Amino acid sequence: MGNGEFAGRNLMRKRKKHRWLSKRWKRKAMKLKEKFDPLEGAPQARAIVLEKIVLEQKQPHSGLIKCVKCQLIKNGKVISAHAPRDKAISFIDEHDEIIVAGLGGSQRGQMGSIPGVRYKVVSVNHADLQMLRRGKKEKPKR
Repeated sequence: MGNGEFAGRNLMRKRKKHRWLSKRWKRKAMKLKEKFDPLEGAPQARAIVLEKIVLEQKQPHSGLIKCVKCQLIKNGKVISAHAPRDKAISFIDEHDEIIVAGLGGSQRGQMGSIPGVRYKVVSVNHADLQMLRRGKKEKPKR
């Protein structure tokens, strides 16, 4: 294909066709995030804690990751969320209302060696989890 005087239409067509090879553009065009994401494309969601769970890290790391199994309020889907940093899990109890956000792994994936966990807990009963950890706030009773 030449880039001559009348090649505009061909260049445009070629560009349109090759867009589908870009993974990022294809996901956006097919709306895959909204279709398969439990949060339905939203950055955060409210959930009710069902149980606390402890997961082992993937190879080559060793350690126990504190997580919670929770049910999203908006659609009833059950997901697992990571309680970040030291002693954070002690502020989360069963039947608490939490807000979960994405963990920040690439391409909607997990972070590092946490197996199958894609979300982290941001707040508990409308109080920021990091403030509770530092002792700046007290956990509200439901």
